[in-house]
Amino acid sequence: MDGSEKIERLVRTWMASGREQDVDETVAVISNGQGALLDVVKALGEYLTSEEDELRTKGVEFMSAVLSGCPPEHFNRQSVKVLTSFLCGKLDDPETVVPALKGLASLTYLPTFTSSDAVDVVNAVFAHVKMKSLVQSQRFIVLSIIDNLLSKHRDALKNIQTQFVPAYIALVNGEKDPRNLVLCFAIDRVLLLEFNVKNHIEDLFNITFCYFPITFRPPPGDPYGITTDDLKKALRSCLSATPDFGTLGIPLFLEKLTAGSPMTKRDTLQTLVTCLPVYGAATAESFAKKLWNCLRLEASLLPLDRDTSYIFQPTDSETEDEALRTTQALVKVIYADRDSGDGPGLVKDVCHECLDLLKEPEKSQAKPAIRTLSAFLSTTEAVSKYILGRAVPHLTALFHNPDEASNRRPTLALLSDLIKAARDSTLDSTPGVKLTAFKDDLLGIMTVGLKSESSCTASLDGLKAMVTTNGLITSEELGYVVHNVNEIISEQWASTEEISDATLDLLTTISAQSPAHVEGTTLPLLFSTLPDQAPAREAASDRAKCWQHLAFLAKLCKQPTLFETLVIRLTTKLDLICGSTAYSQEDLEPSAAYAHSILLTLRNVLKEKVDLGHADVAKYLDRLVCRVYNLFIYSALEPTALHMLASEPRLLKTAGEIITFVVQVTPTAKQQVFAASLVHAYLHGNIKTLAAGSLKVPEDQRFAPFESSAPLFQKDLVVLFSAAVIALHKEVPVPVQDTSDFLHLLYTWSVKHAESLLQREAAWHALAAILNKRSEAIDGAHFLTTCQEQIWPAEINEARSDHSVQNRRYSILAWTWVTKGLTTRGHAFSEVFVDRLFEVFDDTDINWDAAKAVGDIVAPDDVLTKKNHAVVKILFAQRYCSRLLPRIIEGAKGAGNDRQQVAYLVALTSLIKSVPKSTYASEMPTLIPLLLRGLRLRDPDIRANVISTLHAATDGDNNSSNIISEHVGTLVSAMLENSKVQDMPSFRVRVAALKYLAALPKSIRYDKLHPYKTTVIKELSKVLDDPKRAVRKEAVEARYVQSQSHSQEPYVDAFSDPIGLHSAVNCVWTSKTREPYEECDSRQGCNVP
Repeated sequence: MDGSEKIERLVRTWMASGREQDVDETVAVISNGQGALLDVVKALGEYLTSEEDELRTKGVEFMSAVLSGCPPEHFNRQSVKVLTSFLCGKLDDPETVVPALKGLASLTYLPTFTSSDAVDVVNAVFAHVKMKSLVQSQRFIVLSIIDNLLSKHRDALKNIQTQFVPAYIALVNGEKDPRNLVLCFAIDRVLLLEFNVKNHIEDLFNITFCYFPITFRPPPGDPYGITTDDLKKALRSCLSATPDFGTLGIPLFLEKLTAGSPMTKRDTLQTLVTCLPVYGAATAESFAKKLWNCLRLEASLLPLDRDTSYIFQPTDSETEDEALRTTQALVKVIYADRDSGDGPGLVKDVCHECLDLLKEPEKSQAKPAIRTLSAFLSTTEAVSKYILGRAVPHLTALFHNPDEASNRRPTLALLSDLIKAARDSTLDSTPGVKLTAFKDDLLGIMTVGLKSESSCTASLDGLKAMVTTNGLITSEELGYVVHNVNEIISEQWASTEEISDATLDLLTTISAQSPAHVEGTTLPLLFSTLPDQAPAREAASDRAKCWQHLAFLAKLCKQPTLFETLVIRLTTKLDLICGSTAYSQEDLEPSAAYAHSILLTLRNVLKEKVDLGHADVAKYLDRLVCRVYNLFIYSALEPTALHMLASEPRLLKTAGEIITFVVQVTPTAKQQVFAASLVHAYLHGNIKTLAAGSLKVPEDQRFAPFESSAPLFQKDLVVLFSAAVIALHKEVPVPVQDTSDFLHLLYTWSVKHAESLLQREAAWHALAAILNKRSEAIDGAHFLTTCQEQIWPAEINEARSDHSVQNRRYSILAWTWVTKGLTTRGHAFSEVFVDRLFEVFDDTDINWDAAKAVGDIVAPDDVLTKKNHAVVKILFAQRYCSRLLPRIIEGAKGAGNDRQQVAYLVALTSLIKSVPKSTYASEMPTLIPLLLRGLRLRDPDIRANVISTLHAATDGDNNSSNIISEHVGTLVSAMLENSKVQDMPSFRVRVAALKYLAALPKSIRYDKLHPYKTTVIKELSKVLDDPKRAVRKEAVEARYVQSQSHSQEPYVDAFSDPIGLHSAVNCVWTSKTREPYEECDSRQGCNVP
């Protein structure tokens, strides 16, 4: 069979069946050279000329489908011309207009489609296509054809623009579908920019401005992706396309500003910012007064003439900001080419009006006035200079006026705002140059304001604005500012939170620019206020001042030179406080709290420096870390250690963090030396190198914290050992003779010899860190084998008489950290270690511990992190969850007995708490019933975890909310039960349950929640008497949210003009379901616009 016969057969088959496969085969025949487009035309001949409408339509439809699929190289110039002429002729046939448009759309993309064809097509479209008879998708084809022709054959269409422009206006007039409007607006912009439309400007104005402002909102789950912003931006591009729209458009904008909603006003203001530069200075100036009278109301500025017709209505801050931006745009346009802001005009009038309002700085209108003047500083250089030249002297004189002494604080606040505006000006010139002429006066009144409690905060704010203004304050003047600020630090009234925060903020800013001034005057002052011994228990104000000044030091001393001073001075204080043995049990607590505050200050500064990447941190391995070890080892070995401060656990934790931060950033070579001294001290008792410092460690005392008989204070120092080990680089081994034996020592010591959770956790952290970084070593592998073959069977799996239940639980926790170290790095043994935990799910003594461990293995922690140089495999938690979740779900649903099922439930809640929601989101339909069972478990932590998981699911996507809604009755009952103190003693669970009840109405459909509304409100009223304030607060919030929930009808969006857009799914007239955006079919009798 030759190609023409095959095409004829395919045509006949398609006419009978309409299969897409026949079109594809026809295209393949042409593409392979077995047939030609002429064969398709011949085969369709009888159908294209048929008197039956259906056959004629299908004939043209088949041809268009083939045209869209054929490669461009199969279309020569002659064929394109013939096909174009043929399809244009079919546009006058109502039955073939749609398939003909589809064919023409394909032809317009071809390289052999010429400008003469483009003219023929647009003439045919304008002559024969009736847009009102077409549905949205068909109109979109028409607009796409015009858009494509404008893109490829613009010059040809310009030659017929006198016919093209009015015909196009008539064609698109009345379009209302958002998908089509985006395309219309793009075409409109091209016409306005590149065509001569002077004679049609009013018609173009009418077909574009009628859509302003856009209030359309896409329906939920809109598949087309047309957003409100898309429409707004497209429309703005039209409205700002030509200055000819200025005199027509601005009156419309003024109307929207005076009568529109806040959203409409913001849209109008944003559009004005876009349009004013295009409309030009002459148009803007002609409407300047009217625009300002509208803008002032949105900027909360009350007209001076109270008898005018303006009515002051405070607006929201967002609209106010938009009004100021629009005012800036207006001034920029009018004064762009002027050398001076002086002379009659908008700026002079507004400035005069604002200065009159500033004569009463304490009144509410002063703030809007200064914001308006501040906005002018970012317009033009001339305007900025004019405003500063009048506003600054005006406020300065007001400050010095004795009659206005009571208003100094608001005056300084207004000046501060003006200085900030000059500093943040978007103009190219250096901000400091503008203010230089007023610098001395400003510095003078700001320092005067510092001396008074009422005006101190405003002065500090103004000084900071001056200090941060580029090129304004010299180094000597910075010293003068610091000197004046130092004078108020010791004042009693300056210790309030507001003043102290502002003081610290200013000094921190100065220390970043010029640390020498702070180092030379402020730091000595602060250090001098810190006593060598802690304030007494009853000296609350002295203690508060110590904490405040330590907070000051923490903020000020991040710079390298300042931090070095801080370390020297504070470690000296620590030696004095902690090195003393003269404490009684009664005065231990204040001194411990004081020492802890000092350590916490060092820790906080170090953390910030590490986060900022400061290079000087590493040098404090010798200067700080060794002194920390000296202090604590001295305390542990001192014979009178019973009352030594350094034995306090909170001090140990903070000191451990200090060690970790410094070791983290220490180079590998230096870490190796340090690790050797660490091991020599802790395993061999050689503390001389590690604990070098000012305190003399007793030589007759033995330091052996890992021995079973070691005193409690020595065992506590394992915390500091672990703090260093976890931060070592993976290239730095712990220098012990046998790594496996050392790991076994840590394991055994933590389970059998440690005397507190603090000690055990420290050992487990070191164990996990070493295994994570060194598990590939032979010794490490040997330890893992020992765990499997000896530790698990002997210490965990068998309830032997010489192993208490508590020791078995400790062993489970140690096993968890071993497994954690392996899992984080993706070690092959990790799966074996995890699977072991499931073996004891039937053991009532430890099954809950093992089940919780399943989730704890991948729970986030501060030990195995990238900062600590741990080996962390990407997505290890997700892989872990994917492997275990099906097994846990299956066990929770069908385990052999109740004990195992409960253990699997515990494992499930522990696991999903520890991994990202995306890991288990697909399993939510299965998980919800199991989680509801978890709410009946007695452990409050498990209940809290379950509620947190349910909360995350409720706040998630629509699919998760739908799943939750199926169980809403059970959930409501469970949450009400868990919110009452008599049923749930745990404060954490009660708060979580109430937060969940408050979240339900935001995510679950009203008809699902409504049956329970009365019960929920009634039961929540009982929770209002809860003894905990936080619970009562959440109960009030939940009760309010539940009481406010109500049914919401499907939202119908529309443009503000009479041409509307339906987003609802049902037509109220025909009761026919429509797709979003689809219009009512007027032929069915629906007369909704």
